[in-house]
Amino acid sequence: MTVNAKIGFAGIGAMGTPMSANLAKAGYKIVAYDTDPKRTGALASTLEIEVADDLTQLGSMCGTVITMLPDGKIVRKAVCGDNDSFKNCIAAGLKPGSLLIDMSSSSPVGTRELGAVLEKRGIKLIDAPVSNGVKGAIAATLAIMVGGDAETFSKVKPMLEKIGNQVFHAGPLGAGHAIKALNNYVSAAGLLATCEAVVAGKRFGLDPAVIVDIINASSGMNNTTKNKVKQHMLSGTYGAGFFTGLMAKDVRTALEVIETTGTSSLLAEPCTDIWNKMEKDLGFTSDHTEMYRYVESGSQ
Repeated sequence: MTVNAKIGFAGIGAMGTPMSANLAKAGYKIVAYDTDPKRTGALASTLEIEVADDLTQLGSMCGTVITMLPDGKIVRKAVCGDNDSFKNCIAAGLKPGSLLIDMSSSSPVGTRELGAVLEKRGIKLIDAPVSNGVKGAIAATLAIMVGGDAETFSKVKPMLEKIGNQVFHAGPLGAGHAIKALNNYVSAAGLLATCEAVVAGKRFGLDPAVIVDIINASSGMNNTTKNKVKQHMLSGTYGAGFFTGLMAKDVRTALEVIETTGTSSLLAEPCTDIWNKMEKDLGFTSDHTEMYRYVESGSQ
């Protein structure tokens, strides 16, 4: 892969916009596509990128295409078309020998199934989901976990290092999506535990801010206590920028990995139930930090 090769980017949303912008700033020739032309138009107005009219054109213009979409089902449709028809989709335009990089938070089981389908068409698939959110995408400090063969990983790593400062080879195809889901399960469980602890401490008579300070100086410190409680929960802003629906989806994916590997799900099952209920009650687009008010209200 060279800097002069065109890179397709499907999904110019909250994450895809800064990620594709950082690639363009690093010298990569980007061809963008999104179902909302206003997004690609806004990006093209500030950077030298091309805009594809549709997914097939995106594939035909590029040797490598990155997908950054809400979930694996949407990725499958964008790549293979309705019911794997291979019409009006990315794969319809990709030539044999092309590479697809799915950076979405997809099901690892579905990723391996998609890999087998694309292999028959001579298209290679690797998964490379990310962590550290919109701020990390803007600052190019994402953690990127890659699933795929070592040779392909070594080729794409220099490009991925332009959008993330920690790039890991997680293992074979699907490994990136598996560890991303498992990581978010750990994060979701920690957030839930933190909310319950802070609410209980507050009702016991402790100052919530002091609770957080003490936890951050102790063994219970986690990403939520460091970056979310004071900033987004106690402040009442609930603006961390990650939807409840996306967190619930990732936890469900993690539970799928846990169950398919025959691992104990004593904590994963009730954790998934709570996030599913919060998504139903507060809506997909509620901020995931609203778990704090959800726990405080006793709704869970």
